[in-house]
Amino acid sequence: MKREEFFASWSTLHLDAEIKGIVKGWLSISYVIARGLSALRITPNVLTLLGVLSGVALLFYPYSAIGLLLLVLSLICDGVDGSVAIVSGKVSRFGATLDAIADRIAEGFWFFALYQWGVAPEICLALFALALTQEYARARMASLGFHEIGVVTIAERPVRASAIAIFMVLELLNFSFAPVAIYIFTAMATFSVYQVMRAARRNLA
Repeated sequence: MKREEFFASWSTLHLDAEIKGIVKGWLSISYVIARGLSALRITPNVLTLLGVLSGVALLFYPYSAIGLLLLVLSLICDGVDGSVAIVSGKVSRFGATLDAIADRIAEGFWFFALYQWGVAPEICLALFALALTQEYARARMASLGFHEIGVVTIAERPVRASAIAIFMVLELLNFSFAPVAIYIFTAMATFSVYQVMRAARRNLA
């Protein structure tokens, strides 16, 4: 499968989302990884499971470089399982459902890891609630017949994982302003939910 065909299939499966900017950059990387994993006959569901298990393992290595690597592994697995399904021709509604559930579970572990790294519990809970709200609003819009993604926000899932990773790197390097990254991220997540709700009001009113 050529990259352009991959982009077209991904867009169709994601409510005709535009592929540009950070989304295009991530999908270009995901496509290369997916082709390699597909050649190794690694299935999408195995990657989905590995993404969750990496999130669980993250809790056993708080405040360490290993924990950071596990976060990155969890993001990669959760981010390329769908791409592998497209490249290998194994797209299924069950797989999409399993992927969505696994994403929410893994993300819960990510935010609990933030708590282990010293972030205030109310901030961790707020971030998790904002992420759930954004994803549930999109799913609810789709169930009501809205067949477009509506808007690509400033805090999509890869951005959320990247923000956590940046915080971890700053902490490991003992930068005193590391918590500022989380406050900025919280503001981004809040605005991201606003973007989705504004799209819902505009298209479902």
